[in-house]
Amino acid sequence: MRNRAVSLAVAVCLALPGMAHAATKKVKLGFINTITGAEAPIGENLTNGVTLALEDLKKKGIDVDLVKEDDTGKPEKSLSAFEKLATRDNVAGVVGPYTSSCANAVASRADQYRVPLLIPAAAKEEITQKGYKYVFRLNAPADVYSSVLMDAVLEMGRPKPKTIAYIYANTDFGISTVKTAKEYAAKVGLKEVADEKYQKGSPDFRSTLTKIKALSPDLVFMVSYEVDAITLMRQSKEIGLTPKAFLGAGAGFTTAQFLAQKDISNLVFSSTQWTEDVNWPGAKAFAKRYRAKFGKEPSYHAACAYEAMMIMAETAAKNGGNRDRIRNGLATGSWNGIMGHVKFISYGRFNNQNRHEMLVQQIQNGQYETVYPRKYRTRSPIYPFRWR
Repeated sequence: MRNRAVSLAVAVCLALPGMAHAATKKVKLGFINTITGAEAPIGENLTNGVTLALEDLKKKGIDVDLVKEDDTGKPEKSLSAFEKLATRDNVAGVVGPYTSSCANAVASRADQYRVPLLIPAAAKEEITQKGYKYVFRLNAPADVYSSVLMDAVLEMGRPKPKTIAYIYANTDFGISTVKTAKEYAAKVGLKEVADEKYQKGSPDFRSTLTKIKALSPDLVFMVSYEVDAITLMRQSKEIGLTPKAFLGAGAGFTTAQFLAQKDISNLVFSSTQWTEDVNWPGAKAFAKRYRAKFGKEPSYHAACAYEAMMIMAETAAKNGGNRDRIRNGLATGSWNGIMGHVKFISYGRFNNQNRHEMLVQQIQNGQYETVYPRKYRTRSPIYPFRWR
């Protein structure tokens, strides 16, 4: 009788092959993102990237039960969202959050709840410097945002820039990025002439920009989210601030909304985690799909979120949704997709950190063009800066 039952079960599985692996291929994951609030325009890019990832995962036979949480860009809400996902929702792993302040808060709880956390785009360095076992980061941290920009302008600049001014948001991302920027600038011989920190969302930067203009810096290094990035450039044009180069540390300088401000965004350099021009597997196809589905240009935030969700879901499915085995899978695995080679390693003060290669793009004639490193260049950089 027992043999007949086993034979019947095998026959059913053969007749309906999807049933044979459905239990091991369905995973429940959490996604924390800034869906509303000041950073929602960038958060939308992450949401869109995850949407495309879910489509591709389904094609691979992985059905993701995704629980989405909106942190509105506030660390306390992000923390509450993570605790809900870890306990009440009992997810196998979490992708997110977006902002550095939110990701830093959530990272402090991942080990406590033993829930794997894969951060797609938050850059504050210390997130992966505290020895957490369950925290992994896909994107390059803050020090690379600044160093890649300085390397680019020092290579291309004739005459070479000698001085630099900083203007940045008083956020975890802004403070962390400028701290590392100053350290690197000192190494490469750039003299600091201004350090101007501002409250995120300020409507008027004219007095600060006028102070910077009086110092005639060769480089103006900015760390801002989207609304501030647009305001800074618009008011820089109004007062006639004209350095040899404006350098934007990712974030608000890499979005479709910033690109659309053609009278002020032209020739601005920005560091980025991704462009469609690189030869990473599927990068061009991802950009094409993104435009077709959402009707706008993809940012690196979308690419990071896509790849983070792909990696987390595939690892969760492979390990049956077991949190400890997923953690081990993330720690020992390697992947090669639209973000290039991904492997979470320990180096320097970082642990479980993907050593990702960043790029520099410049807006030329209404398009983002990859200008550095040279091996990925689609256009030669234009230097020095000039207003239209």
